[in-house]
Amino acid sequence: MKKLIVLFLFFILLAVYFFTKDKIGDLRPSLVPSSKDLVAEILDAQQTGSRPDIPLTLPEGFQIGVFESGLINVRDLQFTPTGTLLASLMKEGSVVALPDKNKDGQADGIYTVIKDLQKPHGIAFYKGKLFVAQEESVSRYSYDETNFVATFDKKLFDLPIGGRHKTRSIVFDKKGNLYVSLGSTCDTCIEKNAFIATVLISDSEGKSPRVYSKGLRNAVFLAVNPVTDEIYATEMGRDFLGNTTPPDEINILSDNGNFGWPFCYGKKVWDKNFGFKDESYCRNTISPIYEIPAHSAPLGITFIKSSQVPSSWQNDILVSYHGSWNSTVPVGYKIVRISTKGTPSEHDFITGFISGSDALGRPVDVEFDTDGSLYISDDKANAIYKVIAKP
Repeated sequence: MKKLIVLFLFFILLAVYFFTKDKIGDLRPSLVPSSKDLVAEILDAQQTGSRPDIPLTLPEGFQIGVFESGLINVRDLQFTPTGTLLASLMKEGSVVALPDKNKDGQADGIYTVIKDLQKPHGIAFYKGKLFVAQEESVSRYSYDETNFVATFDKKLFDLPIGGRHKTRSIVFDKKGNLYVSLGSTCDTCIEKNAFIATVLISDSEGKSPRVYSKGLRNAVFLAVNPVTDEIYATEMGRDFLGNTTPPDEINILSDNGNFGWPFCYGKKVWDKNFGFKDESYCRNTISPIYEIPAHSAPLGITFIKSSQVPSSWQNDILVSYHGSWNSTVPVGYKIVRISTKGTPSEHDFITGFISGSDALGRPVDVEFDTDGSLYISDDKANAIYKVIAKP
């Protein structure tokens, strides 16, 4: 009898495998240490001047260098009011400063601004104060630019514990409203806590935080449109529906806006595989302004304001595609420019973070300094790159 039960369970597992293998993919991208060292190749190119030999492809007229390496799980980037780059290190539980006082394109050193944090991700400045979003709270600090340290000032409010998605990102609009993104605890489920899978809003003091937009499975990064003051968010769609479904998204958030998750995705498409609502529910949800190929995993987003790029690119957006983990054909692993004039259109900006199935790096955040140079964090190669127009 026991043999029959074991045999029955074996055939059940076999059936599940063949039914789902095309949907979940074969995990083809290699996310283990790469056979090629992207950082070493770029550094070598910096020293020898043989930049065309690096694996990455950039638009004509641009070059890339390593600003700093050895930053384990580097994520969010933010400049201080006086121009020093800060970065959050989630696994190490810290925020670090990376000054470049001699302007040679490489950090002078790594200075710990805050330590012993709980999965810090989002960092932002408002009225000279440093704000940090950890997994379970948002806090404010007084920042000392001379010594690159911050002292605790105030906890604004608590956040519910994460789950599948632990990142918390923050931005301020021109009015001083604070926005915080919280990813879902699952792939598809009905969340018990109303703050999960949303973007929250509060004032700069953290009073009475509330849901601003909901139905956002994982709006990992936020950006403020410098012209309209609208909040843009990158959004990762659910998994296990195949290589091409559902799309990832770029959304413009709105007060009381509902973007559909977990019942809908894309442009009001009903998720029949999660049938707790009927199709009519999706009619009142908000469609994305741009659909990104499924599993690209969009993260950092920034509006272009740089004297180093063509004038026609100004106020377009750059988005980093972190890259797929469950698509039979790897997608993402690049940074794209999406035009904001007329119908959005996508153009590759930096490609080559993957070679065949070998992931050399995974871009995370993108941020411009006041000189118009672009900084990119990479949490696989554990580095920050700097992109400039060639002299």
